[in-house]
Amino acid sequence: MAFLKFDKAELVNLEYSLSREALRSNRAGSYASTTIAGCNTRKYHGLLVCPVEHLDGENHVLLSTLDLTVIQHEKEFNLGIHKYEGDMYVPRGHKYIRDYDAERGSRMTYRVGGVVLTRESMLVQKKEQVLIKVTLEDAHSDTWIRFRPFLAFRNVHKLSKANLYLNRQFVPVANGIKSRMYDGYPELFMQLSKKAEFVPVPDWYYNVEYMEEQKRGYEYKEDLYVPGYFELQLRKGETVVFSASTEEEKPAGLKRRFAAETEMRISKDSYRNCLLNSAQQFLIRRNKETDILAGFHWLGVRSRDTFMALPGLTLSTGNPDPAVEVLDTMVKRLKDGLFPNTTKQGHAYYNSIDAPLWFIRALQELEKYSDIVIWKRYRKEILQIMEAYRTGTHFGIHMSDNGLIGGTDRYIPLTWMDATVNGQPVTPRPGFAVEVNALWYNAVCQVMEWAGPQSKFSKEWKELPEKIRQSFTDLFWIADKGYLADFAGEGDRDESVRPNQVIAASLDYSPVTKEMKKSLLDVVKSELLTIKGLRTLSPKNPLYRGINAGDQEKRDRSAHQGTVYPWLLEHFVRGYLEVHKRTGISLAREIYDGFEVDMTNHGIGTITEMYDGNPPHDPRGAISFACSVASLLRIGEMIDNYNGDLKP
Repeated sequence: MAFLKFDKAELVNLEYSLSREALRSNRAGSYASTTIAGCNTRKYHGLLVCPVEHLDGENHVLLSTLDLTVIQHEKEFNLGIHKYEGDMYVPRGHKYIRDYDAERGSRMTYRVGGVVLTRESMLVQKKEQVLIKVTLEDAHSDTWIRFRPFLAFRNVHKLSKANLYLNRQFVPVANGIKSRMYDGYPELFMQLSKKAEFVPVPDWYYNVEYMEEQKRGYEYKEDLYVPGYFELQLRKGETVVFSASTEEEKPAGLKRRFAAETEMRISKDSYRNCLLNSAQQFLIRRNKETDILAGFHWLGVRSRDTFMALPGLTLSTGNPDPAVEVLDTMVKRLKDGLFPNTTKQGHAYYNSIDAPLWFIRALQELEKYSDIVIWKRYRKEILQIMEAYRTGTHFGIHMSDNGLIGGTDRYIPLTWMDATVNGQPVTPRPGFAVEVNALWYNAVCQVMEWAGPQSKFSKEWKELPEKIRQSFTDLFWIADKGYLADFAGEGDRDESVRPNQVIAASLDYSPVTKEMKKSLLDVVKSELLTIKGLRTLSPKNPLYRGINAGDQEKRDRSAHQGTVYPWLLEHFVRGYLEVHKRTGISLAREIYDGFEVDMTNHGIGTITEMYDGNPPHDPRGAISFACSVASLLRIGEMIDNYNGDLKP
């Protein structure tokens, strides 16, 4: 029996099926994604979405969707579905859906009278190619199938509009055609495993609507181009494979490739396998570099997210080799002791105060899972980071006389709470941030251990750990309330109950005592813990916002004022288990198991970026988020280690 179960009776209900999104990415950086009804609800949806390096390095939607039409006795039954103005869906192919299976790919079963047809999608692992396998499971009369491709050829962040610059020409190739809508784009080869007739009927389909973009306050209407359609006859039990690729394929090998790609997939037949499958999808290899995407559909490579997610996505899955590849890629980008927070259109932004400290924490974890001598391999980069923090680098990031790390830029947020509205940080944290300095203490202690007690580094830095620990306690610990302040600076201290303090309870070298850990974790559990993660602000605070919805400004204003993030749970659970030992396992298990239901909601088989702070904690943000998936994998590993009588 399938692990991922969908209510067959509800599949024809658009409220049910349009809120569930399928996603598949590959190591080439491409992805395919749509709803389980096959109706695109985002501008980011598409069956073949690829990076186009020579244009802007970003992802572009080439093949938006592919409509199938069943033809019997000269009657046509279109299985496609598109949304138009006024909640009008044309055609209404979803009414023929009878089953959906996501165990290895995406498999839809349709029934049209006496015709039963299955449609399976598979994104090829190492190239820009999507395969769509159509099988005529049952039919009692001659049956023809029509394939109608909808093309976009545009950046994922933009929308296509009908225009006069379109190249309508196509060139016949083996069992298909090749087409390129605009100069600068790769050619798209559309071919079938069986010879088919291509009927050129070029046309624009106007004002296709994407409801999720409309909800988020963005432009949401698009014109899609259809160059024509392919048509062929299928016999009962016969299969045909449609391929869309940036390279010409040999039609005779398409069925074999589909079968081979299917065998390579981790079967999503359990909760853990869903997480393992999802973990693989964030890893991309391009131009001899290996990166971790922060999330789908619109998040790119971000250094902070990379280092935070890396242990869970690689080490906890028993696959340390990609971890080394990612780290070796990232150190090439180190500049003045900082890693680029983001890179947009070739320009790197180095405004992340904590990414280098998360890098050192990632190295700590790598050392536990491999034989790599960290100091030998990464000594130069580690020393560059430590010296840059001690003497000062960009954005006023520097070590103060009290040994703590601060940043002085009031207008550019430097921590992970980086939402801005009208150029102003929503949650300004100038000065000393609690998690940054917990990570700093951990880094100093760890680097001294790697360098060795007789090293020049350790001799120069030997007074710092105790100084940092004492300053940390003096500045952040609120003794009468039993938790840590969130940040302090310029004579001000934010005593809001926020989750960043749990980082201090989870590190190998912690600046707080066990008693402090227990106390702050009790406060976090009481005020911030939900079934989906930790709130970013206590509901008792008047600034609390429990719903993350609306346009960009509304969402940004609530993003760190109550919105729930699953990634923080890894650190809460680690600290909680250290304090409570085996008695804490039941809570850890409850937290871990609480996400199993999410495998068939929102992003199928994965974990979203964030949730509302208020019940029922609706999913928000990116449908698949690297740090969220990594956090659950780490928690699962902690539970397994305790069950195996091992220290977590």
